[in-house]
Amino acid sequence: MNFCSHCGHTVRFAIPEGDDRPRYLCDACGTIHYQNPRIVAGTLPVRGTKILLCRRAIAPRKGFWTLPAGFMENAETTVQAAARETREEACAEVAIQGLYTLINLPHINQVYMIFLADLEGGFDAGPESLEVALFEEEEIPWDELAFPTIERTLHHFYADRRGEAFPLHISDITAEDRERYFGSA
Repeated sequence: MNFCSHCGHTVRFAIPEGDDRPRYLCDACGTIHYQNPRIVAGTLPVRGTKILLCRRAIAPRKGFWTLPAGFMENAETTVQAAARETREEACAEVAIQGLYTLINLPHINQVYMIFLADLEGGFDAGPESLEVALFEEEEIPWDELAFPTIERTLHHFYADRRGEAFPLHISDITAEDRERYFGSA
C-alpha cells in the first residue's frame, strides 16, 4: 500500500501508538489501515456415501479437484458464503449441518471454514469448475487435490465416518506444510 484510500496521501508502515503490530498509517488524515485475514467458506457436500468435488477451471491450481469454497463477501454470514460458493461452483443446493473444519493458514492470511452439508438435488459445473462429480472414498483423486486444506478435511471426514461422529476439527497449515504439499517449485 502506497497511498491512503481515504485521502490519497502517502502512507508509512509503522507500529501505531498503543498497538503491537506494524500497520499502514496516514499522517495526513490519521487513518490506520488494518489488514486482516480472508475467510474462505465452503462445504463438504455429502450424498449417501459419496462426496461432491469440483475440478477447478480457474487459477490457482486449475485442473485440480477441490470442495466448493471461496472467499466470503461483505454482508453475508459464513453459512451464506458456503452455500453461495456451492451454488456458484457446483450449481448445487445444500442443507448445511454445521461447521466441520476450521483451518488457519497464517502465512497466507487465510482461514478456511468448511461446513458439513447434505447435497440436495442435482449439480453441474459452474463457471469456476471444469466438471463436478460424486466420489466414493476409494475414488477420491488424492494426487489431484488442489489444496492441503481439502485433503485434510477429507481425511477427517472418512476417519469420522467410520466412528459415526463428526466433531469440529480446528488445525493450522504452516508454510512448511504447504511446501511439502506443493513441492519446492
